[in-house]
Amino acid sequence: MIEAVIWKNDHLDLLDQTLLPEQTIYLVLTTSEQSFEAIRNLRVRGAPAIGITAAYGLFLGMNHSMASTREEFLAELDQMIEYLSSARPTAVNLFWALDEMKKSVTAMGSTDVDTLKSVLLVRAKAIHKDDRQRCQDIGDHGKSLVPNSAGILTHCNAGALATGGIGTALGVIYKAHSENKDIMVYADETRPILQGARLTAWELNQAGVPVELICDSMSGTLMQQKKIDLVIVGADRIAADGSVANKIGTYNVAVLAAHHNIPFYVAAPLSTFDMNLDSGDSIPIEIRDSDEIRNFAGKAIIALPEIDCWNPAFDVTPPELITGIITEKGVIKPPYKQNIRLKMESAN
Repeated sequence: MIEAVIWKNDHLDLLDQTLLPEQTIYLVLTTSEQSFEAIRNLRVRGAPAIGITAAYGLFLGMNHSMASTREEFLAELDQMIEYLSSARPTAVNLFWALDEMKKSVTAMGSTDVDTLKSVLLVRAKAIHKDDRQRCQDIGDHGKSLVPNSAGILTHCNAGALATGGIGTALGVIYKAHSENKDIMVYADETRPILQGARLTAWELNQAGVPVELICDSMSGTLMQQKKIDLVIVGADRIAADGSVANKIGTYNVAVLAAHHNIPFYVAAPLSTFDMNLDSGDSIPIEIRDSDEIRNFAGKAIIALPEIDCWNPAFDVTPPELITGIITEKGVIKPPYKQNIRLKMESAN
């Protein structure tokens, strides 16, 4: 299984996903600035992988700290967290991971700065390991939802490239495939960055899972022809009412699935839930550069530079369109507001 994020002794090896599928190149990150740039410019993407990269990035930044006291170190830590938090606004795992890193240091009573630095690295590694296990558990809880002979539609990439393990949505698919279920995965291209075409189709092909690539506009026809038995997608943030922010176009797929009576599942770890937000209306949506639309895969120009574009990176799917949310602690079903709260409480 491909690994997108690899810690090696004193640096982070990060698979540059902007170069896939043509080139498989790992970047060597040794500073927080490099980590920020990788997150901001989509060299790493997927909520869990972003969180892991931010955790290691925080350590890398603080490892260069010249602070001589605990107070100086904590003040610098807050500044570094604020900086890394500004890389991208929607994926809540970014903020969750940085908060977990801060908790690990503040809980440590030591005044020795070197000790505090080592605590950060230990916590970053633990976050990475934890996500690997969460992906396995998500896959185990979700595999029974996949029929023995199934056409599965997925949107964007929620696999090993997006996480610290086998993935969330693709983790379910990998587990079903390992049980010799006869599945066909339909990966839509996911405009404008083409994560489905460049990443999901590539990743599934590398893993030997049957996959067909389709244009985003083809999913409705596939459903109409009864080739889709279920939809599985990932998530970047889930509100307390079960509203799901995921890659732009997810809402379209959910509406189509509801019209055709096709189960629509979201796969995500509990770290992706934001219980501070009552509904999806409060989820911040990142607006990205218009050239991502004006250009095709960053290469071919398909619109004049003076053409105005609206480029939200995410949309929000309301809970009434979601059949279930597959987590590492089991599948959450409606009513979401009540059942999400119970699941979060039982996990703490």
